[in-house]
Amino acid sequence: METLERNSNVTIVDFSATLERILRSYIDALDLGSEVRVYLVTSDDRHHFMLMHEGWQDDRRLYGAIVHGEIRDGKIWVHYDGTEAGITEELVMAGVLPEQIVLAFQPPYARKHTGYAIG
Repeated sequence: METLERNSNVTIVDFSATLERILRSYIDALDLGSEVRVYLVTSDDRHHFMLMHEGWQDDRRLYGAIVHGEIRDGKIWVHYDGTEAGITEELVMAGVLPEQIVLAFQPPYARKHTGYAIG
């Protein structure tokens, strides 16, 4: 597994490549059935990354984000993480420092207790 240097001198390109690689690994790993598509949507100019799913599972319509991450202010902001294990640990294993990850789905007052960046 490719890792980032364990320092704060990483670039948006480093974060983008790491986040995209992790999210792409979920596309093959998630088996939601033959009628459900899983795909990655990226916004290079705004630095957003969304792992999406859409389709039908029996009579139930599936549509929405599985993961939404953004690179902002030199950090990876995890806005939504609907994966079973969570991507934050994978980001850390890939070399992203906990203080470079913001759990944006947590209220700002609670972030100081997560072990990750406040904002």
